[in-house]
Amino acid sequence: MTDFLKKEREFVVPGDLIVASMDNLPGKNAYREGEGIYAKKLGLVSIANRVVSVIPLNGIYIPKVDDMVIAEIKEIQSNGWVLDINSPYEAFLPLSGVRGYIDTNRTKLSTVYDVGERIYAKIIVVNQLDNMYASMHDMETRKLKGGRLITMNPAKVPRLIGRAGSMIAVIKKFTGCNIYIGHNGVIWLDGGQMEKAMEAVKLVEEQAYTTGLTDRVTAMLGGKKEEKDEEGGREEAGRTEAVED
Repeated sequence: MTDFLKKEREFVVPGDLIVASMDNLPGKNAYREGEGIYAKKLGLVSIANRVVSVIPLNGIYIPKVDDMVIAEIKEIQSNGWVLDINSPYEAFLPLSGVRGYIDTNRTKLSTVYDVGERIYAKIIVVNQLDNMYASMHDMETRKLKGGRLITMNPAKVPRLIGRAGSMIAVIKKFTGCNIYIGHNGVIWLDGGQMEKAMEAVKLVEEQAYTTGLTDRVTAMLGGKKEEKDEEGGREEAGRTEAVED
């Protein structure tokens, strides 16, 4: 049996030895040197059959406590729901994480949240990367019905929110669109001029690291240039609070 120095989904940095064996093959973002397979990039180990790869961190959502996420119900279990949070990892929403008491003898959990439905939830526990829990107790959490979903690089979410919610406030103001932003890079839009709002989100993602972006978004949406451009949020992904109207 092959002895891996790094396990599935374990963090690696460039040059880290993942496995010392000729029985495995290097995949994406990995390379062989001698009998070892090493990481090319900072990321997470992925092992598929005999192929060893590294999933780069850029573009990957790594959950943090207090993150708000847009999640899809992936599976219903006897004591809660398994959530797809647009990450290599899943989250679990236990019965205790839902507002109100649920008598499982009288209520089917699918009538609360069914497979395929989407919710706006809060990450409350991240003990390990394979042991995280979500909650629906926060006042902002809710089931999302209808609307449209788009995704963006999670690392650029703080720029979409903007400092003190300045960027997303501009988009909401000029499109009349109801928008929920997940720190996991999933955006939900409903009502108003959704197409226009989606174009603005795309512009923010494409030009996230440029200056004067708020002015360009405002102009694109038909508004006037602000006296001062509010450049966006804290740099670390997923740590800026979204402002909801």
